[in-house]
Amino acid sequence: MSQNQSQQTQSLTLVQAVQDALYTEMKQDDDVVVMGEDVGKNGGVFRATEGLFDEFGGDRVIDTPLAESGIVGTAIGMAAMGMKPVPEMQFSGFMYPAFDQLVSHAARLRTRSRGRFTCPMVVRAPYGGGIRAPEHHSESKEAFYAHEAGLKVVIPSTPYDTKGLLISAIRDPDPVVFLEPKLIYRAFRGDVPEGDYEVPIGEAAVRREGTDVSVYCYGAMTRPTMEAAENLADEGIDAEVVDLRTVDPMDKETIVESFEKTGRAAVVHEAPKTAGIGAEIAATIQEEALLYQEAPVERVAGYDVPYPLYALEDYYLPSVTRVEEGIRNAVEF
Repeated sequence: MSQNQSQQTQSLTLVQAVQDALYTEMKQDDDVVVMGEDVGKNGGVFRATEGLFDEFGGDRVIDTPLAESGIVGTAIGMAAMGMKPVPEMQFSGFMYPAFDQLVSHAARLRTRSRGRFTCPMVVRAPYGGGIRAPEHHSESKEAFYAHEAGLKVVIPSTPYDTKGLLISAIRDPDPVVFLEPKLIYRAFRGDVPEGDYEVPIGEAAVRREGTDVSVYCYGAMTRPTMEAAENLADEGIDAEVVDLRTVDPMDKETIVESFEKTGRAAVVHEAPKTAGIGAEIAATIQEEALLYQEAPVERVAGYDVPYPLYALEDYYLPSVTRVEEGIRNAVEF
């Protein structure tokens, strides 16, 4: 159901919203199971599954071996037989051994079986940088999964959206890769309705309305983008900020509608610049709104290098200053 205006709210962090969504769906649907490394008694590496083992037991909150391919492969079999597994990858950089399972089987099951089977599962993973972690803990590789037909890719930026989108993902009949920006897991709190509500997959949100330039972002980059937009307002630049929320399927209608209003655009993501989500947004603008365009689309992104260790991390990630510069370039062209 959609949100009921009379619902009571609670103030939650983003990671608490993940736990609340899992609890909500497990409470009302016995087919939902959680699985992964240390998700049971320990409550997960970030405590996203804390308390679920005590509430639902080891048959529905399953501690697995350290074997990502086995975790996702097992979940695919469970999903094909009618369950709704939610496997957790401890970090998105650990997902690569499971890539074959996702692209060779999960994404193709509906087509391969001509609709006889579907794969209703959600692969959750903390993603992105900024937490001073070692190698393989900070990647932002959402474009890998967005490129694969048959997979949906969701990246929330607020506690409210996190719970609603995760509930929608669990109820979706096809596989969803749900990437959680761990930099903001506990960075702030937001009002989250108690109980059941959905945020539709595939719909962007306009976080700030403006008339001079459209700025597209998602995940942890939404906060520095909003800060940059507010700072630039003091300079007379009125930026519209669009939070994608879902990178595949992408809400092209909202992207184009915003651009037709402003005629200028910047895209912000921490993933590498080349072949990133920003490139797809730029191509969409070229295809759908070329005659409205007044300047090149600016891309503020991570660099095309392996993600650096923490001494250089702050130079790699788009900062408020870099976002401001990109927006200025689009406006002043």
